[in-house]
Amino acid sequence: MTITVAFGIGLAFIAMLSWGFGDFFIQRSTRKVGDWETLFILSLFSMILLAPFMWHSMINLFVSGNSGIYILLIASVILFVAALLDLEALRVGKLAIVEPVWSFEIPAAALLAFFILHERISLLQIGLIIVLMIGLMLLAFKGRISKSLFFERGIILAFVSAITMGCANFFMGWGGRVTDPLMVNFFTDTFLTVACALYLIHKRRLGQSFKDIRRHFSLLIPMAIADKIAWVAFVFSMSMVSIGVATAISESYIIIAVILGLFINKEKLQIHQKIGLVGAIATAITLAVITSV
Repeated sequence: MTITVAFGIGLAFIAMLSWGFGDFFIQRSTRKVGDWETLFILSLFSMILLAPFMWHSMINLFVSGNSGIYILLIASVILFVAALLDLEALRVGKLAIVEPVWSFEIPAAALLAFFILHERISLLQIGLIIVLMIGLMLLAFKGRISKSLFFERGIILAFVSAITMGCANFFMGWGGRVTDPLMVNFFTDTFLTVACALYLIHKRRLGQSFKDIRRHFSLLIPMAIADKIAWVAFVFSMSMVSIGVATAISESYIIIAVILGLFINKEKLQIHQKIGLVGAIATAITLAVITSV
């Protein structure tokens, strides 16, 4: 049991690192090719990557009438909405400011796991998750008080997307348990690919999307690889440890994205934001250690 939990924690950290780099590339992608095109490229790449291993299982899922298909459908719809909101928030806001607000994914996923799956975590874990959220949220606050009440551009959109993505995280984790982690990834990727393709066809932009893949290949492919590694590791992690803990640790990818934003995009942080950054790193490591013991 301890080995399984430790492995799940390790996968959560892999998701954290992959999402940190993935979102850095995603922000650049949305500003070059747009939200819908970026989501289409992400899901198309993932669908093609998993297709050789999952087509047979997908057919069996529909033929057998597995009730898990309804959970996968709900996960797909919510993830579709959440992904578009996330991409738009990244497009209009600063990476180092928008990302920390997504810590609200943690309580959204944990509360759903508590009420629907009756999943419980210890008081110490709850306390560490709260401290982790505070550290991450400090990164979202500006250094001066104004009528905007600490909010930067894109923060409100990021908050809405965080709650929606938290719900998607829960259903992805639940779907991974009732089917398997690769299936929930492939199912949602297929749903997103078809939905985005229909929209792009309607807007007569599908051909342009394929041209953009060739034109920005060096940006889009690393983005898609990092994002898929993160999602697969995350769903596997949620099948081994509690959804709340897996989400909390994975959500610390914000730290990686913020660091990239600081050093590459030259974004500036105030002193309290730096304190939040250090505190979040320390708390995430502590939460991982006590969970795997």
